[in-house]
Amino acid sequence: MKRQIYTEKAPKPIGPYSQAVLVNNMLFISGIVGLDEYGDLKPDIHTQTEQIFKSIENILVEADFGLKDIVKTTIYLTHLENFAIVNALYERFFSFVDIKPARSTVEVSSLPKGALIEVDAIAVKS
Repeated sequence: MKRQIYTEKAPKPIGPYSQAVLVNNMLFISGIVGLDEYGDLKPDIHTQTEQIFKSIENILVEADFGLKDIVKTTIYLTHLENFAIVNALYERFFSFVDIKPARSTVEVSSLPKGALIEVDAIAVKS
């Protein structure tokens, strides 16, 4: 089984891709930048990161998944000096999850729409 997941409570894709794709018990969430549901980019690393986590949570809900189901995330930052801020928000976001997801963080030269951060995720329902 493979189906597209879409919610109005997350930014519309800015290209030819899905917000997320559900394949059997696995959910693949596309990279999300700090756009709100109206397409406006939040102004700083803190609010962009919070918006991304809110969007991820909304996509999970739409697919009938939860935070506990996330097994892997990748964080893309345009400035690694923002790592401490993002890490603190990430820790808070996953504070109620017993087993934290595996994670990679990489610095990139730029991101779509001038974003400072992008996050993608994989979730698995056991």
